[in-house]
Amino acid sequence: MKGAPWLVLAGTVAGLVGVLSFHTRPAQQAPLPASGVQGAGGRPGGAQTSPSARVTAGARNDGGSVRSALGPDVQFGYGVLDVKVTVSGTRITDISVPSLQTAEPTSQQLSEQAIPLLRSEALSAQGASIDAVSGATYTSAAYARSLQAALDRLHVK
Repeated sequence: MKGAPWLVLAGTVAGLVGVLSFHTRPAQQAPLPASGVQGAGGRPGGAQTSPSARVTAGARNDGGSVRSALGPDVQFGYGVLDVKVTVSGTRITDISVPSLQTAEPTSQQLSEQAIPLLRSEALSAQGASIDAVSGATYTSAAYARSLQAALDRLHVK
């Protein structure tokens, strides 16, 4: 029992040295599986399309123009997404997420629940100034960022 205090001290010192010498490495990004939320034709691996190919225009029967633009891929804490917006004149008529890639099934499920709420709010607000969905803050921020970039390409407020 005489050596017990020395063993405790030696164990404490060894533990302290171990904790102080511990270094973490940044997590390696695993390839994200591609899956679309709305629409088809998501781009695999976050491939970028040229900006000129991202804006499309059409005409309505009543003479107004219908235009669409694809926002950039935006990486968020748990994956990558992009937003496609369709406008008629200056009014937003449709918003979709053609490409959603997440790192794990839980993030996929959470994003798939949040995106319809974000779409509804953006259509109501007629812009990207929307509140984040509780529990999906990163997804909400990425959605708003891609949406705003798509609206900027269409020169819509």
